[in-house]
Amino acid sequence: MGRGVILTAFTRALGQLGDPRFRRVLLLGLGLALGLLALFYAGFATLVGWMVPESVSLPLLGEITWVDDLASWGSLVLMLVLSVFLMVPVASAMTGIFLEDVAEAVEARHYPGLPPAGRIPFTEALRDTLAFLGVLIAANVLALVLYLMFAPLAPVIFWGLNGFLLGREYFTVAAMRRVGRQGAAELRRRHLPVIWLAGVLMAVPLSVPLVNLLVPILGAATFTHLYHALTGARG
Repeated sequence: MGRGVILTAFTRALGQLGDPRFRRVLLLGLGLALGLLALFYAGFATLVGWMVPESVSLPLLGEITWVDDLASWGSLVLMLVLSVFLMVPVASAMTGIFLEDVAEAVEARHYPGLPPAGRIPFTEALRDTLAFLGVLIAANVLALVLYLMFAPLAPVIFWGLNGFLLGREYFTVAAMRRVGRQGAAELRRRHLPVIWLAGVLMAVPLSVPLVNLLVPILGAATFTHLYHALTGARG
């Protein structure tokens, strides 16, 4: 029963990817993520320029004037490498601020008879999103030890860990709009196996470039359907 509910929710979410409100959330998230990474690089490059002298005198070689240029190019290369790893969590965090808009779009299309949901305050959504980003990064850094110890099982560990975290986050976003934070926590405990399995379904595309940027939107839409399926709402 659980797998059937999850697949139905996921299929409905895929069917709505062309919704302009979904695209708006994706573009906003990507734009803010790119802006944040650019701001971080500008600050990092300024720090490097401040710490590295314009020229250095070395024995036998004399004065070298290209040290600061080398440091600047090195910082750019380093930032490009880091952005490969940082883009997904940062974009997910930025998109997470607007996930409630995705849930509203899903309910407007599939559950038009429902009463209006409570709106999560922006500051609260921002706080939850940043907290989730911190937990996501910290958990995966700690899990590196397990990845190295059990290398053949690394993908399974990755999917299981991130599936649990993603399922917890996206179900909370979907449920607390209707039943509040405490009600969402109670429902999450009651339906943990189904929520975790659905989270694993969201975690698998995280390892696929470009597709992984759609995970927050697909997750919010899928778990909105899943919440209504588990609580008996009818579209």
